[in-house]
Amino acid sequence: MDTKLVARIAAGAFVAAALAMTMLTLREERAKPLPETISAWEPDGDPLPGQLKVCAAMGEKAMSSPDCRAAWAEKRRRFLGLEAGEPSAATQTEPPYPEQPPAEDQ
Repeated sequence: MDTKLVARIAAGAFVAAALAMTMLTLREERAKPLPETISAWEPDGDPLPGQLKVCAAMGEKAMSSPDCRAAWAEKRRRFLGLEAGEPSAATQTEPPYPEQPPAEDQ
């Protein structure tokens, strides 16, 4: 057999199979889409999410608000899994490394 004839037969079979698969796919009924509902879980009685939303809406003023600073510290504590009395690295008043005096030029 000629190789061109075999190639044409193979190409025709491939096109026929592709058309058959396309027709079968189009005959199937489409699944009904799920309703678009977005829900966020907020624990009952916890004022922290509400306070964080208020602080986010305040913008730069929130940086000087002690309530926002306390809310952020509580969120950080919960995220890191620290106990209520444990200080985190972000709330320590001393720098983690002692400051070095500037080098003197000779």
